[in-house]
Amino acid sequence: MLQAQNLILRGRLDDVSAAIRPGEITAIVGPNGAGKSSLLACLAGLLDPQSGTVQLSGELLADLAPQARAQAIGYLPQSPEVAWDVSVETLVALGRLPWRDRDAASINAALATMELEDLRQRPVSRLSGGERARALMARVLAGQPRWIHADEPLANLDLAHQQALLGVLRAQADAGTGVVMVMHGLAEAMNHADRVLVVLEGQLLADGPPETVLDLATIQRAWGIDARWLGEAGGRALAY
Repeated sequence: MLQAQNLILRGRLDDVSAAIRPGEITAIVGPNGAGKSSLLACLAGLLDPQSGTVQLSGELLADLAPQARAQAIGYLPQSPEVAWDVSVETLVALGRLPWRDRDAASINAALATMELEDLRQRPVSRLSGGERARALMARVLAGQPRWIHADEPLANLDLAHQQALLGVLRAQADAGTGVVMVMHGLAEAMNHADRVLVVLEGQLLADGPPETVLDLATIQRAWGIDARWLGEAGGRALAY
């Protein structure tokens, strides 16, 4: 269990509490500037709130040693930077740093999962935006974390690779990993998340199953638009 209690981060979060379960995909949604990325960073232990706590399996996240925290939580930021022009394989291998090894099986599995075997020796500078995004997700997967925190992981991917990544994250959740991701696409959250947190002006506006939380009244309140859902469960589209 990943539990946030009364998080206050000045100007970004205002008394946010949520208990997030492993084995589920939890989507954090909301308009621009609502506090989504700040909440995700607090849940990963990368931002320290002015008050409130985050607990991981009953332990305060702030009390965990950096190595233990990095082993437990794999974090993919919204705009990740790669400091050196290394090969894809070397970049993915960096995901093993928390374990202080270079486990070939984990690295190869991550490359295969993100369909990067043919690009393993290519320098990162020669990757497209989508290929780079997949390589950075493979780096997270190589660390085999118990929790995956991803900030807009679908942003640079084409439709086929968005679908593939959502399948990967579903498989991770089904295997017991907790997946928490910031999303802008409400249809993707509706169709693929087990749970949705709607953040508005630094507060938690709604929390629950997507079919309950992403109702038309909440969408109107949070995004200021009149919308309607089309299609059947699992294949919904949002018209507005």
